[in-house]
Amino acid sequence: MKKLKLVTMGTLLALSLSACSSSNSADPATSKTPSSPSGTTAAKEEMKPATFSYFLFNAGKNMNTNETPIGKELEKQTGVNFKVENLVGESKTKSGVMIAGNEFPDVVQPEGEIDKFMDAGAFIPLDELIEKYGPNIKRVYGPYFDKMKQKDGKIYHLPFSANQGFAANPNVDQGAFWIQRGVLKELGYPKLTTLDEYFNAIKTYKDKHPQVDGKDTIGFSVMTYDTNFFTITNPAFHLAGYPNDGGLLIDLKTNEAKSNAIDEATTKRWVKKLNEVNTAGLFDKESFTMNKDQYLAKLTSGRVLGYFAYDWQVGDARNNLAKAGVDDKRYVALPIVFDKGVKDQYLDPPSFVNNRGISISKSAKDPVRIIKFFDTMLTEDNQILQQWGIKGQTYEVDDKGKFFRTDEEIAKIKDPKFYEDFGLKMFAYNWPRYGNFSIVKGDNAFDPNKQPSVAEKNYTDGDRALLKAYNAKVFTDMFSKPDARPWYPAWSINKGQGTPEQIFEQKMGDLQKKAYPEMILASGTDKFEKAWSDYVAQASKLDIKGYEAFVTKIVKDRVAGNWAK
Repeated sequence: MKKLKLVTMGTLLALSLSACSSSNSADPATSKTPSSPSGTTAAKEEMKPATFSYFLFNAGKNMNTNETPIGKELEKQTGVNFKVENLVGESKTKSGVMIAGNEFPDVVQPEGEIDKFMDAGAFIPLDELIEKYGPNIKRVYGPYFDKMKQKDGKIYHLPFSANQGFAANPNVDQGAFWIQRGVLKELGYPKLTTLDEYFNAIKTYKDKHPQVDGKDTIGFSVMTYDTNFFTITNPAFHLAGYPNDGGLLIDLKTNEAKSNAIDEATTKRWVKKLNEVNTAGLFDKESFTMNKDQYLAKLTSGRVLGYFAYDWQVGDARNNLAKAGVDDKRYVALPIVFDKGVKDQYLDPPSFVNNRGISISKSAKDPVRIIKFFDTMLTEDNQILQQWGIKGQTYEVDDKGKFFRTDEEIAKIKDPKFYEDFGLKMFAYNWPRYGNFSIVKGDNAFDPNKQPSVAEKNYTDGDRALLKAYNAKVFTDMFSKPDARPWYPAWSINKGQGTPEQIFEQKMGDLQKKAYPEMILASGTDKFEKAWSDYVAQASKLDIKGYEAFVTKIVKDRVAGNWAK
């Protein structure tokens, strides 16, 4: 049957290059979009307006890409618009509904639900499409193809981390312990290194300032909503001097992986400290119940003195605080560790994340047109468009070819509404793209925030005063340089739906969501120890050793150059 379909396709193409497919087949070979349009009719057909659906498993504003200047420019080049829909509610529920109905948007960014979609056969392989229609995709992703292939040897999604060169980041954009700048200022800019020092500073300030605008000051808050529970479990390994390998302590010399789920030196020490912090009235009990919007509103209110988060989780709050111009209520990231002498590893080493990306579903109306759009996005000029915007409106170029932004342009970018309406938020991530650390047009940072001239112009007088107090030129100067980890990050290892490893992670995660509130909110040392013992007893029933052996093997394979898993 498939041979007959292909023969028919060839006949149709010979008869009419302008034929349009109505098939939803997952086989890209059945698409009737011309592969190499020639002549006026074919060219017009190629540019005929088309709108595709794109669902993202993260929060955001639903809108059409062509409602933004950046999206309009891409539509001008391709004729393509995307109707973008973002997640409302819980990701597991939404993915379950999609999979049960066996109908999908044209394009999906599945985030942490990727294994479910893969096991359901929701996505089509991209290899043939890339080979036929993706010269820019091959240029950008080609060096990473071996790392992108699934167990069947095929590629099903385009990740968001294909670095083209390396530009260091002057600002902290990953996980850290953040503290309100007014706390440091009032205390004379002390150098806070350890967890005890961090919470002592917060307590000292909170005792002096118990309320903000008539509401109680909050010492420390964490967002755990939906898929964000890792925000309260991850600090345990960061405090011990490990990067974010997804709840794993991986030895740099032996490459052996150890779960820190019930590790007393990391996890118990961390949750015990939070229990003490809660007893002292510093912990935000709503950390386990509030949603993301409520959390960001708290940060923006100025009531929260400290929090742990990855910067990408709190960007809206950060931008709103910067726009408000109240520098003392803004936050600064600190490389907090358990003990002095521990080398912090909050800054990510160069990495390739192969289990996140954008996929074309088997329901897609025209996979060829979509892959051509993705390929167009990956020209260097369009990558600049998506990150920097439009020359003369959101950035300039000096006589040496260096990109920069004027004060007026920086002010516009800082306005969350302009940032979103222009398309800079829409296209900052979640599309085929260079990696965050890439370089474009000679020696310019792909990410404007990594361009030194932009970073320095963005600094307020408060920024400069704070940096001067800590003898730093940029904020990452306050952190240790990352150690090279050729497997990094281990959290990107695909486990596969229903595998022992995926079930282990699911069960451990479910257990932690129940046990962490019980341990942290327990009243008194005895009740904490009882809650910890109960947690360890339950966790020990899971196959921790088997999980560690599985990860260790993959880590060692990656070090040896095999990224198939």
